[in-house]
Amino acid sequence: MEETPRTPVITIGLNAGQATFNYSMTELRNLVEANNMTVAEEIQQSLTKPNPGTYFGTGKVEELAQIVADDGVDIIIVNDELTPSQIRNLENGTKARIIDRTGLILEIFANRAQSREAKLQVQLAMLQYQLPRLHTSASQRLDQQTGSGGGGGFTNRGSGESQTEMSRRTIQRSINHVNHELKEITQAAATQRQQRERNELPSVALVGYTNAGKSTLMNALVREFGKSEDKQVFVKDMLFATLDTSVRQLVFPDQKKMLLSDTVGFVSQLPTQLVKAFRSTLAEAASADLLVQVVDYADPNREAMMATTEKTLEEIGVTDVPMITVFNKADLTEASYPSRVGDQLILSAKDSDSIAMLVKAMKEKVFHNYVTANFLVPFSDGEIVSYLNENANVLDTNYEAEGTALKVELQQADFDRFKKFVVTE
Repeated sequence: MEETPRTPVITIGLNAGQATFNYSMTELRNLVEANNMTVAEEIQQSLTKPNPGTYFGTGKVEELAQIVADDGVDIIIVNDELTPSQIRNLENGTKARIIDRTGLILEIFANRAQSREAKLQVQLAMLQYQLPRLHTSASQRLDQQTGSGGGGGFTNRGSGESQTEMSRRTIQRSINHVNHELKEITQAAATQRQQRERNELPSVALVGYTNAGKSTLMNALVREFGKSEDKQVFVKDMLFATLDTSVRQLVFPDQKKMLLSDTVGFVSQLPTQLVKAFRSTLAEAASADLLVQVVDYADPNREAMMATTEKTLEEIGVTDVPMITVFNKADLTEASYPSRVGDQLILSAKDSDSIAMLVKAMKEKVFHNYVTANFLVPFSDGEIVSYLNENANVLDTNYEAEGTALKVELQQADFDRFKKFVVTE
């Protein structure tokens, strides 16, 4: 199938001396590529702080306008979130469409959302972003972006009421409508989580920067330890390939079981609206027994990526969940792998020894409540023997006159249930 042509854009950024400026501009280029665009030209300016009216200085705005006129590139992507007046003034000064970093990320999310919940979450974030940015020149674009769902568009204009005022009221109604729908979906998801928790299966959540390899890692684990009907999660080498949280059950050879979830990836300066909107999706991380932070070991900016992940987790209230750090994609580096120092693992999701090392580390963290005991189960209670064989690690079995003798490694909860059958050596 022929690929859709990429839209050329100009990227602009303000260097105020921040240590991560070059990294943020590289990331902006990756975001542009993820939105099926391509960078035709990159413009930078060194200023101690943004111009309050136009972001760039007057001379740079004139330079931008000349580039737009000469090259015919009529979209400018800005490496920061702009105020409504900055967007308006830049559009007037350059005769180009201005998309700030937040708007770009929202567009990517809008294009990638698949499930009803993800679509609603993105729509809510876009509406909240657009509400303070309404102005007449953008009203038609607003209609196109948000008029198709969540409570209606902006086509009905009341007599005696400005287009902007009507749009503002309609957006607010849409926000209320989407919030109501999301509340119902969130309650259903919370019920599912509670049911899983009642099953007493420990849960592990993969978190980390977008495109660090979380989905690839999850697929490797599901292939080896998932149920046969479990589907693989979508993988593609681009930012925000997946937005929806996927949950799969893993069953290991010793009958230990856990739930593994793959959460939406993070990026620096992730819009506040999206963090809030995706809070329910990220609840999988908040309720997990263990977080596995997946880091692209081959990326020179990995330290900044880890800081972004930890900052985002803090923003959504995930502060006291145990974590191990997986430096993935070691096969793209000169590093020896798999290797482990404490809770830090260097590995490749494509390597079976790496997966074995990760499983061992996860099991150490989440199965610490297991106990080993000897049971003598009467033959008349054969269903208990069957249960233990299916749900515990049976280390030894012998048949005696009084019943079946088993040495079993099992959850504390199961030990308590079958305590009356415990025997001492």
